[in-house]
Amino acid sequence: MHENQKAMGTVRASRSEAKADREDDGTVPVALENSIYNLQSYQFDLPPDLIAQYPMEPRDHSRLLVLDRQTGLIKNHVFSDIIDYLEAGDTLVLNDTRVIPARLYGCKDSGARVELLLLNQRGKQWEALVRPAKRLKPGSRVRFDGNGVEVEITAELNLAGGRLIEFRNCVDEMSFIEQTGQMPLPPYINRPAEKADKQSYQTIYAREKGSAAAPTAGLHFSQELLQRIQDKGVNLGYILLHVGLGTFRPVSSEDIRQHQMHYEYYRVDEETAALLNQTRQKGKKIIAVGTTVVRTLETVYNTKHGFTAGEGQTNKFIYPGYEIKAVDRLLTNFHLPGSSLIMLVAALAGYDNTMVAYRHAVENKYRFFSYGDAMLVV
Repeated sequence: MHENQKAMGTVRASRSEAKADREDDGTVPVALENSIYNLQSYQFDLPPDLIAQYPMEPRDHSRLLVLDRQTGLIKNHVFSDIIDYLEAGDTLVLNDTRVIPARLYGCKDSGARVELLLLNQRGKQWEALVRPAKRLKPGSRVRFDGNGVEVEITAELNLAGGRLIEFRNCVDEMSFIEQTGQMPLPPYINRPAEKADKQSYQTIYAREKGSAAAPTAGLHFSQELLQRIQDKGVNLGYILLHVGLGTFRPVSSEDIRQHQMHYEYYRVDEETAALLNQTRQKGKKIIAVGTTVVRTLETVYNTKHGFTAGEGQTNKFIYPGYEIKAVDRLLTNFHLPGSSLIMLVAALAGYDNTMVAYRHAVENKYRFFSYGDAMLVV
């Protein structure tokens, strides 16, 4: 997914064309070659040197591409210029999940090294990705140096390398993870996690521990910039979605509608729901900071009742043809070719606009992925 992909050339279909292409029973003809439901339509050519290996310092000095989804107009900015696109009474919605050092290294009885990536806590157990998966069957145990803590593989999950695991001889799992684990930098960052990543791969407003990856659109905000935004009269609203496999699992189905998102935990409290409803009633804009915010708000939004508080598990998959109703604008990073994230962006911005913006970003040497630059869809 993170290697060079061949460009797909010009746009094949718009969202309106895709809707018109539906049969009476709601299905779409089998031919996908020229369709926005074709996975290959979301590939683009990305030189490896544009994949950011380190964050920009200071955070708000990264670049910002602004895309007007009505006109297709693209403007180049510095990230701190985002304040010019926010008005008093608007609400900026942030995901305040906190990344845990979810990558653990241990050994089997044989001495063979094992890697575990914790994804999602499920009661007393965790969903995890393990390597080497073939040698970690149910009943296998992983040990860690000098502390007596073990992990037992209890079941296989229906995904490559997926296992259900349970800690043994561990009084405080989260303390053990914090002390032993490494920040789970994505595989396209071709270096080991460093001490600085414990801060830089974390939003400044991160609160509740539980994510296996950062909600990266929020990494660009500094305390000073957020204060300036509030001083302008812009509201800050917070939701929670613990980023796990649902967000970064690759799309492998050629027909993207067959892709199944993995469930992730979300929560929207009464205060945020009320704030969002007030924002709408006053005719102001809701700006989502990241795709996780979009998926969460679309999960709790109802056209009749507006936003409602709630928590649970969501596997919301948003792609062109889906009408986004809960947000007006989206701040996001530049995503992997063929990922569910670029499909969500295309659902809001339009397929044509999105792919043109990505080509513009490549041509103008924007930095890509988690530690890269940002795009604002207005």
